[in-house]
Amino acid sequence: MPPVMPEEIRLTSLAHGGGCGCKLAPAVLRDILSTMPGAAPFANLLVGTETSDDAAVWRLNDQQALVATTDFFMPVVDDPFEFGRIAATNALSDIYAMGATPIFALAIVGMPVGAMPVGMIQKILEGGASVCAAAGIPIAGGHSIDSKEPIYGLVALGLVHPGRLLTNRTGKAGDVLILTKPLGVGIYSAALKQDRLDAAGYEAMIASTTKLNTFGKDLGQTPGVHALTDVTGFGLLGHTLEMARGAGLTAEITAAPPLLPGVEALARSGVRTGASTRNWDSYGEAVVLPANFDPWRIDLLTDPQTSGGLLIAADPSAADTILANANAAGFPTAAIVGRLVEGPARVVVRS
Repeated sequence: MPPVMPEEIRLTSLAHGGGCGCKLAPAVLRDILSTMPGAAPFANLLVGTETSDDAAVWRLNDQQALVATTDFFMPVVDDPFEFGRIAATNALSDIYAMGATPIFALAIVGMPVGAMPVGMIQKILEGGASVCAAAGIPIAGGHSIDSKEPIYGLVALGLVHPGRLLTNRTGKAGDVLILTKPLGVGIYSAALKQDRLDAAGYEAMIASTTKLNTFGKDLGQTPGVHALTDVTGFGLLGHTLEMARGAGLTAEITAAPPLLPGVEALARSGVRTGASTRNWDSYGEAVVLPANFDPWRIDLLTDPQTSGGLLIAADPSAADTILANANAAGFPTAAIVGRLVEGPARVVVRS
């Protein structure tokens, strides 16, 4: 089990949800954004809201584009320092998922001041700052409010050469799909709330969610890499579907994705998140499953990943290089999980 906090306050008890499982369901988000103005009137807005990409991108000049994103959520663990680390790692992932390098961040802080000791709030901010320091950037400011539930995250800014920008919409037929982190963070978090996550599972959860996706900033310079996104709150199926829709192709899941230790046993025993159901209800009509596909397997594929891995679409000839580089960067379970093929914009699960 995770360590007991000296303040004897469970952060997760102060929030109705946690991590990327707090995100609005994909269908709800699409409805909300359906009336947003497009990027067409702004020639320098290279990436807007049209394809649900990971960040906005504004061309500064021929050599530089500014990448901007924001990400925040409620606690997924009870340790305030680790909560801060996870939230910051997750926010910076959106910069790396565009092939960019972060330059600085701003903190987003909402805390129930009367219900939490100041020291706990300080530890959350310290955790976030430690991750930004590891990424080589400062937290240069931010904004705070008194809120009913604890919320923490970052506005993150980065730079990328416009010619090396990677989006979720530029995959090509024939590309393989490579996933760099194992799945199961949402199931771990559900087990944690149920006091069913052992010490080894908690350690694996922290290690995965605080592993920076710095590998992404090099992918724009890797020959054969065509598209990139990160797998977060909508699960592997949801973010793969966004990639398929962006490219106008069918995405096939051809291999069982790698899982965090013990996650399959937890899923088989019925541990799951409510976000899995919301995710499936939002996009299940665009997913084709094998006959008699086990419900727990659907839970794994729709499981919301807080600070999840990168999903890379690349020419098959580049796969060995990408996997070797991923392993060298500290992603030992990186694996090919699917491919893009000609066909309607949907996901077909083959395994």
